[in-house]
Amino acid sequence: MSKNTADRVIAIVADYKEKPEDEITSETTLDELEMDSLDAMNLIFELEEEFDIEVPDDKVTEMKTIGEMVEGIEKLIELKEKGETVELADTGSNASEG
Repeated sequence: MSKNTADRVIAIVADYKEKPEDEITSETTLDELEMDSLDAMNLIFELEEEFDIEVPDDKVTEMKTIGEMVEGIEKLIELKEKGETVELADTGSNASEG
């Protein structure tokens, strides 16, 4: 987990929830932050904007901690930098280059 990515995520979460950054760690759960599903979706929109990524909707519900968010974001950034499509969920279709 990159410290830079983690710090950025924590800063965004802290700002969104109006909490001090030092109260949020990678182990902090969304439940501890009293985030409902609408809060989580809005937070994901902010993170997508910050990191210029798109988080698949089905993955949003799997993220339960700040650390899981950071790891997911890092994976999406890595895939984007490689020019790969995001295939975190099986959609049943395969696109091939050619």
